[in-house]
Amino acid sequence: MTLTAPCTRQVTTDARDPRDTHCPYCALQCGMTLSGAEPVEVRPRRFPVNDGGLCQKGWTSAALLDSPARLTTPLVRVDGQLRPASWDAALDLIAARLSEIRARHGADGVAVFGGGGLTNEKAYLLGKFARVALGTSQVDYNGRFCMSSAAAAGIRAFGLDRGLPFPVTDLAGADAVLLVGANPAETMPPFTQHLRGAIQAGGLVVVDPRRTPTAERASMHLAPAPGTDLALSLGILHAVVAQGHLDESYLDKRTSGFAEAWRIVASWWPERVERVTGVSAADQRRVAARLAAARNAYVLTARGTEQHADGVNMVSGWINLALALGLPGTPGSGYGCLTGQGNGQGGREHGQKADQLPGYRKLDDPAAREHVAAVWGVSPDSLPGPGRSAYELLDALGTEAGPKAMLVFGSNVSVSAPHSGNVAERLSALDFLVVADLVLSETAALADVVLPVTQWAEEDGTMTNLEGRVLLRRKAIDPPDEVRTDLAVLAGLATRLGQPVEAFPADAEAVFTELRTASAGGAADYSGISYDRLRAGEALYWPVPGEDHPGTPRMFLDSFAHPDGRARFVPVDHTGPGEPPDAEFPLQATTGRVLQHYQSGAQTRLVAELNTVVPEAYVELHPDTAARAGLAEGDLAEITSRRGSTTARVRRVPSMRPDLVFLPFHFPGAQRANLLTNPALDPTSRMPEFKVCAVRISAKEGAR
Repeated sequence: MTLTAPCTRQVTTDARDPRDTHCPYCALQCGMTLSGAEPVEVRPRRFPVNDGGLCQKGWTSAALLDSPARLTTPLVRVDGQLRPASWDAALDLIAARLSEIRARHGADGVAVFGGGGLTNEKAYLLGKFARVALGTSQVDYNGRFCMSSAAAAGIRAFGLDRGLPFPVTDLAGADAVLLVGANPAETMPPFTQHLRGAIQAGGLVVVDPRRTPTAERASMHLAPAPGTDLALSLGILHAVVAQGHLDESYLDKRTSGFAEAWRIVASWWPERVERVTGVSAADQRRVAARLAAARNAYVLTARGTEQHADGVNMVSGWINLALALGLPGTPGSGYGCLTGQGNGQGGREHGQKADQLPGYRKLDDPAAREHVAAVWGVSPDSLPGPGRSAYELLDALGTEAGPKAMLVFGSNVSVSAPHSGNVAERLSALDFLVVADLVLSETAALADVVLPVTQWAEEDGTMTNLEGRVLLRRKAIDPPDEVRTDLAVLAGLATRLGQPVEAFPADAEAVFTELRTASAGGAADYSGISYDRLRAGEALYWPVPGEDHPGTPRMFLDSFAHPDGRARFVPVDHTGPGEPPDAEFPLQATTGRVLQHYQSGAQTRLVAELNTVVPEAYVELHPDTAARAGLAEGDLAEITSRRGSTTARVRRVPSMRPDLVFLPFHFPGAQRANLLTNPALDPTSRMPEFKVCAVRISAKEGAR
């Protein structure tokens, strides 16, 4: 029996009424216009972050709207097979099973897992649903895998986390940009136009173990050994001080803690760092001098720096360098982190995280609990405390002490989570699994109930992009007939679980109005943002604490968010990767994205124009490394770590480090890169170490 049916829908607009909206993919949230007639067509539009440009994913995004892979009816597992069911039957079954499991195992017997692509409204209502309708502490989301280390480091240093505390267009005025662990030429191509000034001035420096398309555009490319970024930041900071470039006036007026940080940095002179990282002492000194000489300079970090077992400290090392140069909070300069997922910023602000409440409040803060509980009409004492972080939650599924049921919204964890073979086993060990998605993802295929939900052009909602600007993504077309919004799903389940209808509205604007109140007074204060202001085209960057407030495009110009108004240096030291290579596993593997695909690939693998370019997993390795393993270009290789093996097509790349292999993580089944990755967690952020693990490589037996 087929699990999908032809999409039947009505077009909300007509050909004379195109709808301005935003791309469904990365955190840049490029501006685009959708035609008002079937088939829907995408046109780029002038918007500050993309200035009329779109990448391949954006240009082809309309293909998802009528994909034959769309789910168009709820599915319920009967006799081992997923079969079509009515909405009432599916929701009644879910409510009954969740009630049964909660009665037997307690509220924490049920878990909720969200995603960084959910709108602010969905993220907010999902967190509220978990804590109020279910009463569970077991809620987290996939943003734990991609932004949590930068968030923790930003809060330590500045007292507040907003990925870019300035508009992305400010970067155009820079004559030096240090870009660490980021490859925007592939992951968010329109972003690179903002680096033109630095490129033309000879001031773009890229830190990445691979010579990526972004590194090809740089004046300097530093390729440290995987897992040694922190040592490199210490060496460059040492050079800044030794060359007399420390901004002592800035340190005196705007920071604290430099002396404590310097006690560690002092022992990391560039020659010692060279022995650890492989980056020459001369290059470290050149970078220090180039940044110090720049009129306007920025330090930017991304996943390559964060996804380590010491990722928070790695990011702190680069923040310390930026502070030493006097960059954060200085007009025309600064530090920022490039958020990855479409709503990676907003998704971590409004309550779907294990330890947070709306407004970026801490769940264990009594004042925060009292405020949010009052908005929700419940007792503060009824709110559960912090729960397990994402991987710890997934690893506990189906165990004696762990959840027995889980609801998943907007995430494909069987592909995207580290040690994904173990995660798939844990999902299969659950008594009950519910997945809400637009296609039958690899995770949805394991579920007991699958709910078909709307996607970007079929619903209203807000997103918060990488610069903290809140954007209204407007509905352009109606969804297929039997497809509902995630908000409607949560509302339907909440009422079946005994919640008042008015407590869980299904209308996006109504949910956002409640979110505004819940966020008021918090670090991420949205209380002054309204749909009317967004419809009028106002550029609103949070915090916006009142309806007459213009927003805060540039943060920290007068003071930082710590009580004393100062930024803090954090003493950090190099420790190295959690799993160094050895005789059995002599190579290191790193993972990342490619131009044609996004995240787990559940969407982009369905777009023919994208998938035909990169239809399968591949592994990049140096020709000498390939020769030692007996591998030729195009061979099928088996890459093995302590956790499992994956299969990928060989690409011999002369610019690769001989000790390193690279795999994209967008592919399912036996091609999952995350079958290899190390779930070792950062002690603060609880982010897994995706970016480095020890492996060996050989020819796939019986394949060529």
